[in-house]
Amino acid sequence: MADCAQPIGARTGIGAALVVAALIFGTLAAVVLRAEPGRGLGSADWAALRFTLIQACLSAGLSVALAVPVARALARRRFAGRRLLIALLGAPFILPVIVAILGLLQVFGRAGWISDGLALFGLEPVQIYGLHGVVLAHVFFNLPLATRLILQGWQEIPAERFRLAAQLGADARATRNLLEYPMLRRVVPGALAVIFAICLSSFAVALTLGGGPRATTIELAIYQAFRFDFDLGRAAMLSGLQLVLTGAAALVAVKVAVGEGFGTGLDRPLQRWDGNSTTSRVFDGFWILLAAAFLLLPLAAIALSGVPGLVGLKASVWTAALNSIMVATLSTALMLILALPMATAVALGRGTMIEVAGILGLAASPLVIGTGLFIVIYPIANPFALALPVTALVNAVMALPFALRILVPRAKSVVGRYGRLSMSLDMRGLPFVRRVLLPRMRAQIGFSAGLAAALSMGDLGVVALFADPEFATLPLQVYRLMGAYRMEAAAGAALLLLALSMSAFWILDRGGRWHAEA
Repeated sequence: MADCAQPIGARTGIGAALVVAALIFGTLAAVVLRAEPGRGLGSADWAALRFTLIQACLSAGLSVALAVPVARALARRRFAGRRLLIALLGAPFILPVIVAILGLLQVFGRAGWISDGLALFGLEPVQIYGLHGVVLAHVFFNLPLATRLILQGWQEIPAERFRLAAQLGADARATRNLLEYPMLRRVVPGALAVIFAICLSSFAVALTLGGGPRATTIELAIYQAFRFDFDLGRAAMLSGLQLVLTGAAALVAVKVAVGEGFGTGLDRPLQRWDGNSTTSRVFDGFWILLAAAFLLLPLAAIALSGVPGLVGLKASVWTAALNSIMVATLSTALMLILALPMATAVALGRGTMIEVAGILGLAASPLVIGTGLFIVIYPIANPFALALPVTALVNAVMALPFALRILVPRAKSVVGRYGRLSMSLDMRGLPFVRRVLLPRMRAQIGFSAGLAAALSMGDLGVVALFADPEFATLPLQVYRLMGAYRMEAAAGAALLLLALSMSAFWILDRGGRWHAEA
């Protein structure tokens, strides 16, 4: 489709996509070229690979296995606060990882609430470090995601199918066999593959809860080879292995869903007749309460323990908070500079190449990109002096796939609806963008910007590679306080980080929708 036939050209979007592709493939090429020929993986590297696969399998399996009864209970129960609970299921996605980990330690750690309760009966405290701690944290993050994915599958079953099953006298067991199990066979494999891919690239969780060399993931091994041993060749080989695993898991996530859907219905309110027994109500209530407690107790622990720690926060914490704000601001700006022209180019019919470039951020690990950038920068400048802009750049690329999923549908709608009218008025290029496109995409721009800011604010990944003792973002500062066993100060800093992340998301998301009030 020629640019002259549209009110705006696609060249800027294509250029942005090329920049993203060049960044990712360029850093990967730098990593591959730096690898020493003929050198294989050591025993510690194979151990990291085994642990990575084991914890990813366990995390994905447990997350999905627990999500099935929770999603089923939410699908067939209506109660006060149901919408709020479902909305809270999305909170862990933007929750800073280090904050969640500190909350889990407050509940499940050796000095946590559960261990204190066990001590009353003379039992040993909970051991959270190691494989079980990593899996526990991954289930905390991914149980909500699995629940939302499976709940969506339940909601896609038309209400007429349940009505027909009831009219035919199908009991709860028959309803499961006719409707629920076919849906689960279609949805569950995809959810397993997606969560498996997410857990493969675990870094912050393994860094804080791994507990030693026997609980090291590939991402953590890359960090150790680079940060402590300065073995760039080994880091390069591990980076390539990480890319192959993540790419294969992402490919499986796309291909594994099988079976047909249930078609469309008349959009009638869903009414269920298969869960009216007392046993079903108790069963559903148990799973809803268990999921709510598992998700909300760590957040409550952070709030309760963090308030006293806020009072005595030192200047280094506030400096780290300022650094995090600057990183999040720059990252959000870079993301919008890349995402808006790319979304517009997709709306103009240049979708295939642009969308592939956008998805690259999911296939490549941030530590892999960070390692490549270090290799590129090291001969010409001090990489540690560029910690802030490099961290912001990588965070922007990581948030880009999610932003495109938000922006592209709205951009297509605006271009399709107002494109011909704008051309008839000779409103092309920048005037079309300023007067037509951006005003009608404010809500989506605000939501994507808020998501990018929250994710960047809580990131503990690339900054761990590039930061020196004089520089830290707030997540890195929380991690350092935890390492120094200053748990009260760490809790206060974590509460500050949680407030900043949620505030950034709310302000930008609300700001995008502010025009709707006028």
